[in-house]
Amino acid sequence: MTLVVEPRSRYPSDVASSLPLQVSRPGVLPRQLIQRLVRDGVITSDVEIEDKNIQPASLDLTLGDVAYRLRCSFLPSNERVRDKLSTYEMGQLDLRGPGAVLEQNRPYLIPLRERLDLPPGVRGRTNPRSSTGRLDVFTRVITDQGNHFDDIRDGYSGELFLEVVPMSFTIRLKAGLTLNQLRLTVGQSRLHDDELVALGGQDPIVYPGVSSEPGDEAVVSDGLFLSVDLSGDVVGFSGYRAKKMSGLLEMDKVNAYQVNDYWERLPAGDGRLVLDPDGFYLLVSRERVRIPPDFAAEMAAYDPTSGELRTHYAGFFDPGFGDVPDGDWRGTPAVLEVRVHDVPFALEHGQRLCKLTFERMSSRPDQLYGSEFGSRYQRQYLALPRQFLPDQKGKPKPRRMRGVEQRPLALVSGGRYDLPPLPVTHRE
Repeated sequence: MTLVVEPRSRYPSDVASSLPLQVSRPGVLPRQLIQRLVRDGVITSDVEIEDKNIQPASLDLTLGDVAYRLRCSFLPSNERVRDKLSTYEMGQLDLRGPGAVLEQNRPYLIPLRERLDLPPGVRGRTNPRSSTGRLDVFTRVITDQGNHFDDIRDGYSGELFLEVVPMSFTIRLKAGLTLNQLRLTVGQSRLHDDELVALGGQDPIVYPGVSSEPGDEAVVSDGLFLSVDLSGDVVGFSGYRAKKMSGLLEMDKVNAYQVNDYWERLPAGDGRLVLDPDGFYLLVSRERVRIPPDFAAEMAAYDPTSGELRTHYAGFFDPGFGDVPDGDWRGTPAVLEVRVHDVPFALEHGQRLCKLTFERMSSRPDQLYGSEFGSRYQRQYLALPRQFLPDQKGKPKPRRMRGVEQRPLALVSGGRYDLPPLPVTHRE
């Protein structure tokens, strides 16, 4: 089957005369089709869109030249975003040159360089990049006449704006930096539970970790559940907690900051961790995840009806994630960015904490996530964001797994299986 997405008749003549976008099946558009949309003027920018910003299943979005300080967050509803700014703006920051400092717990709105003119039948979704989420920088995209964050409606034509709220650190941003990613989709692409179980049986998607027990299974219920590893078996501690009152953090720097200046390591203890209200934690999944080449995945936000816990800011997993060379442990653990509010909450080792939803790709990307693509987190464990020097204390120690490392976990349907209830209050 070939789906044909026709260009808009109102496009400029050089675009309207180009071939329609042919999609072999419903699904997430791969990088080669994103490149095609850039060439055809469906995705435009104030500057040239660099090929390095086109990922296997997404496009990195870049910051514009100005940030607007806001008195509160907002959605434009039936209005344009720029028309709403006159009501909520409290000054501007110039992001050119050395950039500008964004203070903790204050919302800012930044017009992005990219503009969309999507054909009917193409819609989008955005998510923070991994390094953005691991710094506890809360971001979400809004659009003109938009009623939802991070959703780009079918056939949208207009500007994109990024709301940015630094939560744990005061940061410096510059024009041209990439904090978020855009994923484009045609048709219905998400896998139902029975399809996900069938996929796992044909092309494994989840493997046991170092603390797993023989006979462990992976539960599927509206997505693949992942549990938290608090054993400390790999690095000797269970995670990181962001320090209070740390120094300025410049987002464009790489391998520039000492771990101890911004993070404290959490002892493994007895397999329990009490989360402090408004604390930010980096933890890791017990399971090791693999995304097959013809699929993409997204970490689902924690259901707000189940409690006040945010378990992942950076949600996209590209095709090829966890596809490691022969001889390595299969799959890659997921780093979990966790925040609880108002009420302390106790986590226990092995507790189900979040889940992955899977989508079909409309076609296989011509490049997959991995070392050849410059992917930073292919062999991650408790990986800090790129701004930090490698944590020598957090370097994974080779440990003999319990004879199950090369065998995928069996997937079982959990039916209606909700995450355990938590104290009810919520952010995001």
